[in-house]
Amino acid sequence: MPSPAGTREESLSRALETALQSLEDSKAENIVSIDIQGKSPLADYMIVASGRSHRHVAAVAEHLIRALKDAGLGNARVEGLSGADWVLIDAGDIIVHVFRPEVREFYNIEKMWQTPDLEEETLH
Repeated sequence: MPSPAGTREESLSRALETALQSLEDSKAENIVSIDIQGKSPLADYMIVASGRSHRHVAAVAEHLIRALKDAGLGNARVEGLSGADWVLIDAGDIIVHVFRPEVREFYNIEKMWQTPDLEEETLH
């Protein structure tokens, strides 16, 4: 009999779905989900997205933080919200980076994870 909280896979799937839906709802751009399961102890998934401006990056991040909490996924740790050039949201199994486009291009963190054995999915 499964536990009331569900399996870890179900929880991960729900968190990933919640995060991606929140980003879509907030009109985040160039959303990329990278499966890093077994590749990094940091998380199982990394999501990278862009906002059009400081204000949009902050709004996208705040909406995501609220969506994760409302879904019962806890309080995510957040860095960079005050400057809103690059906001990092650590939701445990999922790490989300929301950038202004110029900052995303400069750091190009997706490239660090682009190896033939990593699955990367561009969503929008």
